[in-house]
Amino acid sequence: MASAHNALRVFFILAVVCAVCTAKRTGANKEESAAAPGGAAGGSGGTFDISKLGATSDGKTDCTKAVQDAWTSACEATGSATVVIPKGDYLVGPLNFTGPCKGSNIAIQLDGNLLGSNDLDKYTASWIELSHVNNIGITGSGTLDGQGTAVYSKSKTDNVKAMPNFFHINIDNSESITVKDVNITAPADVENTDGVHVGGSSKISILNSTIGTGDDCVSIGPGCNGVLVDSITCGPGQGISVGCLGRYKDEKDVSDITVRNCVLKNTTNGVRIKSYVDAESVLTASHLTFENIRMEEVANPIVIDQYFCPQKVCPGKRSNSSHVSVKDVTFRNITGTSSTPEAISLLCSETQPCSGVSLIDVNVEYAGKNNKTMAVCSNAKGTAKGSIEALACLV
Repeated sequence: MASAHNALRVFFILAVVCAVCTAKRTGANKEESAAAPGGAAGGSGGTFDISKLGATSDGKTDCTKAVQDAWTSACEATGSATVVIPKGDYLVGPLNFTGPCKGSNIAIQLDGNLLGSNDLDKYTASWIELSHVNNIGITGSGTLDGQGTAVYSKSKTDNVKAMPNFFHINIDNSESITVKDVNITAPADVENTDGVHVGGSSKISILNSTIGTGDDCVSIGPGCNGVLVDSITCGPGQGISVGCLGRYKDEKDVSDITVRNCVLKNTTNGVRIKSYVDAESVLTASHLTFENIRMEEVANPIVIDQYFCPQKVCPGKRSNSSHVSVKDVTFRNITGTSSTPEAISLLCSETQPCSGVSLIDVNVEYAGKNNKTMAVCSNAKGTAKGSIEALACLV
């Protein structure tokens, strides 16, 4: 984790990424990378190196135009194209990698470090945005450093017109995307710094990554189906969550979500499903599986909360009812320790009870001195098997 004096850092895409993709690409081959060393615009394809388009690697000179020009040339190319960010530090403002593009695929080879400008007058929304692009792959050992701590501090003291979104990776209205082998860090005390957020998307895989932020390591929002979260080390942060659900009108169902083989360390929550009390939308969250997960000193390891209302700001009329249905949820082989006695909290609505909940081999124990582990359940229907007796609170 970066300290509070360091920048928000991510080895992939920082700020909001809105990529409409139908396939992933892991990089260009050697022949493609060598095709056009000069980086000329257009043509049949080739390599577009930002250092040959005017970028200076001193970390102080604005290189936004060079990076944007490299993207434009790659997008205009009719064959396979590669944008190269070589080793060095390159200061950039907002970047819009927008399609549709002419070629068969685009690779972004990130070997250097892109540093986000702290000049807030340059921003209207995101720092780096991909949209309407198919067949794109981003690889490399470089860093995207939003230098977000300075921006966050400035927002607290100055009257700014617009702020870049603090989400690190935001996958929205997309299909067939893999996020793999990334390292995302942000100070633990900076709010709304989700590591990876997915909304309105399908066939999404988030794999083999380390995420430590001030909010959810991974959050899965409305309209998602076919999402796999596998082999994530999470902490600090607020855990891995499905939700928030029901905050806005016309939200869509969530289904077929799998979270497995993860380790959560000193997070405020472990695995969580959360929906707003008096939700604005009628929707269902179903076929959700959380399995093979290790908790290490997690405050609230397993949570279903149909009364979610942060800072007492709720979208509905506070009728104590829920329009979000939660069903067919499996918690399997969840082990480790909690930092509070309440290892399980399943708070479901009286008017919309949770159904089909399974607790299978759930053995999370309070790490405190009295070792008195507890579970709190209301209106949660299902079965428990192989779990410690104190956690078998389903009806």
